[in-house]
Amino acid sequence: MKSLILQCILIIWLTAAHAQQKNDLVIGSVVDFHSQILNEQRKIWVHVPGSYGAGTRAKRKFPVVYLLDAEKNFTGVVGMIDLLSSMNGNNIFPEMIIVGIPNTDRIRDLTPTHVVDGLWIDSSMARRSGGGEVFLAFIEKELIPFIDSNYRTSPYRMLIGHSLGGLMVINAFVHHNTLFSSYVAIDPSMWWDKQRLLHETAQVLKTTSYKRKSLVLVMAHSQAPGMDTAMVQSDTTDGTLHPRGILELSRYIMDNGKNGLQAGFKYYDEESHGSVPLISTYDALHFIFNDYQLHMQDKYLNDSTFQLASFLKDHYEKISSEYDMTSEDGRALLPPEDLVNNLGFYALGKKQFHKAEDMFKLNVTNYPAGFAAYNYLGDLYSAKGEKAKAIVSYKKALSLKENAETKKKLEKLEGNQAHY
Repeated sequence: MKSLILQCILIIWLTAAHAQQKNDLVIGSVVDFHSQILNEQRKIWVHVPGSYGAGTRAKRKFPVVYLLDAEKNFTGVVGMIDLLSSMNGNNIFPEMIIVGIPNTDRIRDLTPTHVVDGLWIDSSMARRSGGGEVFLAFIEKELIPFIDSNYRTSPYRMLIGHSLGGLMVINAFVHHNTLFSSYVAIDPSMWWDKQRLLHETAQVLKTTSYKRKSLVLVMAHSQAPGMDTAMVQSDTTDGTLHPRGILELSRYIMDNGKNGLQAGFKYYDEESHGSVPLISTYDALHFIFNDYQLHMQDKYLNDSTFQLASFLKDHYEKISSEYDMTSEDGRALLPPEDLVNNLGFYALGKKQFHKAEDMFKLNVTNYPAGFAAYNYLGDLYSAKGEKAKAIVSYKKALSLKENAETKKKLEKLEGNQAHY
């Protein structure tokens, strides 16, 4: 399959006194290829994490988020996942490849069944409806193989959709339950086709195993102002058909605890149908990856005898297995470089020299091109009075990266050594 990689850019205009200067901020790539299944050209937006090609992580594989309605949701989801997976010291959930799927014919692609007429549907919508299964075939047989063959992907895949996109998430969850590992359905349009998919879901949940699968269902406040969920459930008018369908779906999902599904439901009383996607995606990711983040208890930090390096290794081996994130050569996910250095620096400040040395040496092994661990090892050996080791470590750090402060520390040690 031929593809033309184009730049996907955001244009930022910086206003000066007499002119404007254009700068391009690149957040991903646009892949343009022909779909034989859909018989049309499709554009796909792809974002890869900042560490995708960095140093010793070059062979690491990444989970993939498939995002419907990309033209509305791509930039927000990219920023959120990047921030909470790798920036400001965050490791709340894994760094992920994000594949945004913009629409060509939204009604055709995001409706699972064809309708002749119905509530909130005009003749044009009805005529074009019902291409959802073909659209999912495009994702399964063309898009996923393309992404897997061109990017370093792990087997862990997530599908996120809102409104009609949420309807398609539920359709994939019910009728294609091996295609994704986790599903996020945001205020889905369960009213479609006289709630046909809603009733199908009730039956499938009773007979299908969803072991190691996750589903988060989201509901916004789309009913009349002042109407709570209890009032919605007792109402029978068309105006509450949308929220009633979601509430009914939530009961089906949450009442089937024996099928192995990790399920979550959340109602956002302060959010409308249009405003709910970003905040609910944030919460859904926290729910799905609830055991990914390393929660550092005081006993790990203050007990000088606690084997922190082994604890870190075991934790990241566990989540590597759970989220299918081993590298191409079978190695487990490495503890993040910044996290390990920060733990080592904390232990150094507490004069837990053995634990600090374990941390810095762990990073030297995992990230041999990293400046910081060698620099901190120099600080450690200097604090212990082991000047020869400190000098070796500072020199190694400076061979990787020029740093004025490290150079001053080295020169001070070498000057002191010269007086002996």
